[in-house]
Amino acid sequence: QENDPTLKGRVEQSDVVEIKNFYQQYYKMYIQALQNAADKAERDQLTKAYQTAAVLFEVLKAVNQTISETHNHVDPDSSIMRCPKIHAAYHALRDTKGLPWPKDHEKNADADLLEWLQAMFGFQKDNVSNQREHLILLIASMHIRQISKHEQHPKLDDHVLDTTMKKLFKNYKRWCKHLGRKTSLWLPTIQQEVQQRKLLYMGLYLLIWGEAANLRFMPECLCYLFHHMAFELYGVLAGNVNPVTGEYVRPFYGGEEEAFLKKVVTPISRIVETDKAERSGTIKSKHSHRRNYDDLNAFFWSRDCFQLGWPMRADAEFFKKKSDLCELCSSSTPQVCVRVCFILATVRSWVQRSRRRWWWSGGGLPELTGH
Repeated sequence: QENDPTLKGRVEQSDVVEIKNFYQQYYKMYIQALQNAADKAERDQLTKAYQTAAVLFEVLKAVNQTISETHNHVDPDSSIMRCPKIHAAYHALRDTKGLPWPKDHEKNADADLLEWLQAMFGFQKDNVSNQREHLILLIASMHIRQISKHEQHPKLDDHVLDTTMKKLFKNYKRWCKHLGRKTSLWLPTIQQEVQQRKLLYMGLYLLIWGEAANLRFMPECLCYLFHHMAFELYGVLAGNVNPVTGEYVRPFYGGEEEAFLKKVVTPISRIVETDKAERSGTIKSKHSHRRNYDDLNAFFWSRDCFQLGWPMRADAEFFKKKSDLCELCSSSTPQVCVRVCFILATVRSWVQRSRRRWWWSGGGLPELTGH
């Protein structure tokens, strides 16, 4: 009879072998068999097979202790990377030619566009790893749907990127149109740099979305963040110079680890948490003192959101607690509150006096008709 340590070792080794064999069989049965799929239904099935195979590969890496790949990059030698469409997307992300890396950043040998975005904007390492896989599968899936002809070493098609961007930035473009603003999706005039720029924009949006946590309930807020960060990205790649310091522009919230989480996501999330704490401390509160995700997101549907600025002003009314705002004029600035409330009080007093004069003059109350 086997003791516990021996049984544990045998089961772990068996799990590794079984998962590895199942992964190889799944790859041969579904992916290789459907490589030349021409029918749309078969291409959809192939897309699902790619996604399942990617999950199986991640499970295999977690169970097998002898695999040396780290979690922060995609293994180019894995079986899933033999898929031409995925390999094309992976290879396109590796094109970092011409990007200005920070001086203090240690560039890896297999660095890609998302690692550059992490170095410039301060995204979390695990978020970069997740969104790298997300973007590769997203592009490969669209590539399979758009191009049915099998190619041994296909190149990432521009039409595939355009279609992916159209779906990814649909809400952002609608938001810009609603507010009468031009998008920050500026493309270079040099044709060789267009594909790289499109991938950078998509990677930036996914990194913002992946690290936004509950701010995903505020999609227009994410549009606001992307709008300014994409403009900063354009300034960095265009080589713009700060007129005050004379140095090349850099993202305001970048330069340190987890800067985006600490300086952008946390301050906005703290507003909701503060309002929740205030409401939990009272048995009954006024409806005007309640702000949820929808209430905060409504702020970004108006042009007033641009008064928040970039970098965001810490003294902006958006960051004020609802209980600190005047109930009459909804202002937190004393100077503004005095003027606005005085005007509102004057108008209200004039309306009341006019009604009394009308009543005592015998006019009575105006009749309410259905017209």
